[in-house]
Amino acid sequence: MIDAQTLSGPIDIAAIRNVRRWSPGACVWCGDDNAVEMFRNEPRCGTCREKETVIDEARRFLGMYGLRPLGGTLQSDDDEEREHRVNARDARRDLNDTKLSELPDPAAVRKALRPRAASVVSEPRSSAHSGTSSATAASRPSASRTSATPPVAPVRTDAVDVAALESRVTGLLDQLSTIDAQMNLIGEPAGLAARARISDLEKQRATVLRTLAALEKARIAAGR
Repeated sequence: MIDAQTLSGPIDIAAIRNVRRWSPGACVWCGDDNAVEMFRNEPRCGTCREKETVIDEARRFLGMYGLRPLGGTLQSDDDEEREHRVNARDARRDLNDTKLSELPDPAAVRKALRPRAASVVSEPRSSAHSGTSSATAASRPSASRTSATPPVAPVRTDAVDVAALESRVTGLLDQLSTIDAQMNLIGEPAGLAARARISDLEKQRATVLRTLAALEKARIAAGR
């Protein structure tokens, strides 16, 4: 006779009780309630925001220089690009590891945010009502002074960092010199291995030249 207990492994009651679930005020991705702030119109904890920022920085770097978008491969033209790709891959892996087994319903998240939004709106109204006369009297002189001051122009956030661009161009030119030196060292390929190596170096050289062309376009656009 076979005991039913032998047919199945031990049940981990602690694991069942510790299943992470979302609760109002917690991060919608991992369920953590540490340093939760609004990020892309939804509450996210400090760790998740940090990982998402790493991925965003990698996307911005690749887009600025016209490189291949993020994907499954880490193939890169230089060490700086590879560093961004590796950091983004690790950040995405960490986010996937902490993802809730069941993400919350967006409608439930919006409903939980309504009392918080209402309190934020009501606080300035109450404080403004209590000190209306003093605030008005104090603001009149400053209003006359600031009316003659021209508005400050908005700061461009999409401007290209010319110094970083020039540094990257220098690195690519050094890489191109190394490739040319290796091709000259091989000379006329006499065997299959040498021809394969020359073909690989030619592909690397073409990639570097395309990147340099994209950087030149970015430099010209930044100078306009």
